[in-house]
Amino acid sequence: MAGDQTIERVLARIAAGEADLGELMPPLYDELRRMADRAMRNERPDHTLQPTALVNEAFLRCAGAFPGVARTRAEFLALAARVMRNTLVDHARARGASKRRAPRSQISLSGLEGAAGEEPIDVLALNDALDALARLDPRQAEIVQMSAFGGMSGQEIADHLGVHRNTVVNDLKMGRAWLRRALDGSG
Repeated sequence: MAGDQTIERVLARIAAGEADLGELMPPLYDELRRMADRAMRNERPDHTLQPTALVNEAFLRCAGAFPGVARTRAEFLALAARVMRNTLVDHARARGASKRRAPRSQISLSGLEGAAGEEPIDVLALNDALDALARLDPRQAEIVQMSAFGGMSGQEIADHLGVHRNTVVNDLKMGRAWLRRALDGSG
């Protein structure tokens, strides 16, 4: 895609010290905003963090990870998905520390697509379960993270990881099943 090539050229220029991260914001903003909207879809209505703020926070945190961490659009989106996850977890922890009885942030395992009949999951419980899954199968955990927090497609994840799309589909099914069992207390 032409957009991917533009993003990869900017990433290469950033890694070479010829550009700053601000040049990435225009070509990636809409995509980051969609990721943030998906991540915030199951949040409580009075959530103090809005999608635009999540994009800005994620972008600033990604800027701290440069130069050279991401060379492709998919690598940057995977990094952004991890950063959005961490931002939501940090926000939920801070809210929980200040208001022990407050409802906690929730998310869905379905890639945040709002699958019919799927119950939202507490973001802190999901974070702990993802960490446990990462100790058992790091690739499955990364795939679930890129899908749930980044909204990346199976093909985007496959391209990023250098595996076949069927591997992503299978790992995503296995990872989600493991997480559901772990979150239900039966795993």
